[in-house]
Amino acid sequence: MPAPLIAIYPGSFDPPTNGHLDLIARGSQLVDQLIVAVLENTQKQPLFPVPERVDMLKHVIASYPNVEVDCFQGLLVDYAAQRNARVILRGIRAISDYETELQMAMLNRRMRPDIETIFLMASEQHSFLSSRMVKEIATLGGDVSSFVPEFVWKSLHGKLVGNPCKPPRK
Repeated sequence: MPAPLIAIYPGSFDPPTNGHLDLIARGSQLVDQLIVAVLENTQKQPLFPVPERVDMLKHVIASYPNVEVDCFQGLLVDYAAQRNARVILRGIRAISDYETELQMAMLNRRMRPDIETIFLMASEQHSFLSSRMVKEIATLGGDVSSFVPEFVWKSLHGKLVGNPCKPPRK
């Protein structure tokens, strides 16, 4: 019997968006186990610390039995090898994403030839969505309820206390 196919879906997820959830849902159908891996990047100043991002992701992926959430530091390919993952799952929204992702995939292949990168195109309704834009809109008081799960919206609202974020749409 072949070993289970394990994939890593890495990212900062600051905050998790509906685009991330779409890729998680679709990616979880392609592999036996999907590990959503939050990068601990000491170079960036995130809105949410890693434990909060992990908690948000655990909450919103609870309905996917073959998906788990973890965090890592260092090289992604080393983390993937440590977790026995043979696949790295990456989302592509636009040509600019592809150029960056292709370069990373080639570097990863050079370091660990046994780990493949699979690109999934963003769904059309999420192709414009990024965590950076969601944070910017929310910080400026805009309505981001259609861009993030309700649990994440509540976390954003709690983080930006005093900000007139609008309630989620029903």
